[in-house]
Amino acid sequence: MASNDQRPHPGRRGVRGPRGPQSAATSARKPAPRVQGDMSGFQRASLPLLTRLTHLPKWVLVIVMATLLVLGIIQTGSLAWLGAILLGILTLFFLWLLVLSWPAIPTTGRVLRGIVVVALAGATVLKAMGRL
Repeated sequence: MASNDQRPHPGRRGVRGPRGPQSAATSARKPAPRVQGDMSGFQRASLPLLTRLTHLPKWVLVIVMATLLVLGIIQTGSLAWLGAILLGILTLFFLWLLVLSWPAIPTTGRVLRGIVVVALAGATVLKAMGRL
Protein backbone atom coordinates (compact mmCIF):
# COMPACT_ATOMS: atom_id res chain seq x y z
CA MET A 1 0.00 0.00 0.00
CA ALA A 2 1.30 3.48 -0.85
CA SER A 3 2.48 5.76 1.92
CA ASN A 4 0.29 8.64 0.76
CA ASP A 5 -3.01 6.85 1.35
CA GLN A 6 -5.94 9.23 0.76
CA ARG A 7 -8.52 7.32 2.79
CA PRO A 8 -9.93 9.22 5.79
CA HIS A 9 -8.81 8.01 9.18
CA PRO A 10 -11.60 7.21 11.63
CA GLY A 11 -10.21 9.46 14.39
CA ARG A 12 -9.78 12.56 12.22
CA ARG A 13 -12.49 15.11 11.69
CA GLY A 14 -12.75 17.97 9.22
CA VAL A 15 -11.06 18.74 5.98
CA ARG A 16 -7.32 18.80 5.59
CA GLY A 17 -6.21 22.32 4.72
CA PRO A 18 -2.88 24.13 4.63
CA ARG A 19 -2.50 23.78 8.40
CA GLY A 20 -3.51 20.14 8.59
CA PRO A 21 -6.75 18.52 9.69
CA GLN A 22 -9.23 20.43 11.80
CA SER A 23 -8.98 19.65 15.48
CA ALA A 24 -12.02 18.99 17.62
CA ALA A 25 -11.49 22.36 19.36
CA THR A 26 -11.63 24.40 16.14
CA SER A 27 -14.54 22.45 14.72
CA ALA A 28 -16.53 23.05 17.93
CA ARG A 29 -16.56 26.85 17.51
CA LYS A 30 -19.80 28.58 18.22
CA PRO A 31 -22.06 28.98 15.19
CA ALA A 32 -22.64 32.34 13.53
CA PRO A 33 -25.27 34.47 15.27
CA ARG A 34 -28.76 34.08 13.89
CA VAL A 35 -31.52 36.59 13.55
CA GLN A 36 -34.05 36.23 16.33
CA GLY A 37 -37.64 35.59 15.23
CA ASP A 38 -39.08 36.59 11.89
CA MET A 39 -37.61 39.14 9.54
CA SER A 40 -38.41 42.76 10.22
CA GLY A 41 -40.55 44.75 7.81
CA PHE A 42 -37.44 46.47 6.45
CA GLN A 43 -35.76 43.14 5.75
CA ARG A 44 -38.90 41.76 4.16
CA ALA A 45 -39.24 44.85 1.94
CA SER A 46 -35.55 44.62 0.95
CA LEU A 47 -35.71 40.93 0.04
CA PRO A 48 -36.78 41.32 -3.64
CA LEU A 49 -34.01 43.82 -4.41
CA LEU A 50 -31.44 41.83 -2.47
CA THR A 51 -32.46 38.69 -4.35
CA ARG A 52 -31.98 40.47 -7.69
CA LEU A 53 -28.57 41.73 -6.59
CA THR A 54 -27.42 38.24 -5.62
CA HIS A 55 -28.38 36.91 -9.05
CA LEU A 56 -26.16 39.47 -10.80
CA PRO A 57 -22.57 38.55 -11.58
CA LYS A 58 -20.35 39.77 -8.74
CA TRP A 59 -18.22 41.90 -11.06
CA VAL A 60 -21.23 44.00 -12.10
CA LEU A 61 -21.81 45.28 -8.58
CA VAL A 62 -18.10 45.94 -8.06
CA ILE A 63 -17.86 47.92 -11.32
CA VAL A 64 -20.99 49.97 -10.53
CA MET A 65 -19.82 50.81 -6.98
CA ALA A 66 -16.30 51.70 -8.16
CA THR A 67 -17.74 53.87 -10.95
CA LEU A 68 -19.99 55.73 -8.50
CA LEU A 69 -17.03 56.32 -6.18
CA VAL A 70 -14.61 57.52 -8.87
CA LEU A 71 -17.15 59.70 -10.66
CA GLY A 72 -18.34 61.10 -7.34
CA ILE A 73 -14.84 62.09 -6.32
CA ILE A 74 -13.66 63.56 -9.65
CA GLN A 75 -16.66 65.85 -10.19
CA THR A 76 -15.46 69.37 -9.36
CA GLY A 77 -16.44 72.95 -10.00
CA SER A 78 -19.92 73.38 -11.41
CA LEU A 79 -20.51 69.59 -11.34
CA ALA A 80 -19.67 69.12 -7.66
CA TRP A 81 -23.38 68.74 -6.89
CA LEU A 82 -23.45 65.69 -9.20
CA GLY A 83 -20.47 64.22 -7.34
CA ALA A 84 -22.30 64.72 -4.04
CA ILE A 85 -25.35 62.92 -5.41
CA LEU A 86 -23.25 59.99 -6.66
CA LEU A 87 -21.43 59.70 -3.33
CA GLY A 88 -24.78 59.98 -1.53
CA ILE A 89 -26.16 57.06 -3.54
CA LEU A 90 -23.09 55.01 -2.62
CA THR A 91 -23.45 56.00 1.04
CA LEU A 92 -27.11 55.00 1.12
CA PHE A 93 -26.31 51.64 -0.50
CA PHE A 94 -23.65 50.84 2.10
CA LEU A 95 -25.94 52.06 4.89
CA TRP A 96 -28.70 49.78 3.57
CA LEU A 97 -26.33 46.80 3.60
CA LEU A 98 -25.17 47.72 7.12
CA VAL A 99 -28.73 47.84 8.45
CA LEU A 100 -29.62 44.53 6.79
CA SER A 101 -26.55 42.73 8.13
CA TRP A 102 -26.56 44.34 11.59
CA PRO A 103 -28.10 41.39 13.53
CA ALA A 104 -25.83 38.82 11.91
CA ILE A 105 -22.38 40.43 12.19
CA PRO A 106 -20.14 40.67 15.26
CA THR A 107 -19.28 43.95 16.94
CA THR A 108 -15.98 44.43 15.10
CA GLY A 109 -17.74 44.05 11.75
CA ARG A 110 -20.36 46.58 12.83
CA VAL A 111 -17.71 49.09 13.83
CA LEU A 112 -15.72 48.70 10.60
CA ARG A 113 -18.78 48.93 8.38
CA GLY A 114 -20.01 51.90 10.38
CA ILE A 115 -16.68 53.67 9.85
CA VAL A 116 -17.00 53.15 6.09
CA VAL A 117 -20.53 54.58 6.06
CA VAL A 118 -19.51 57.59 8.19
CA ALA A 119 -16.46 58.26 5.99
CA LEU A 120 -18.60 58.13 2.84
CA ALA A 121 -21.20 60.39 4.43
CA GLY A 122 -18.44 62.84 5.37
CA ALA A 123 -17.07 62.79 1.82
CA THR A 124 -20.58 63.41 0.52
CA VAL A 125 -21.04 66.44 2.77
CA LEU A 126 -17.61 67.81 1.87
CA LYS A 127 -18.34 67.33 -1.83
CA ALA A 128 -21.69 69.11 -1.47
CA MET A 129 -19.93 72.02 0.25
CA GLY A 130 -17.35 72.16 -2.54
CA ARG A 131 -14.40 71.29 -0.30
CA LEU A 132 -13.54 67.90 -1.78
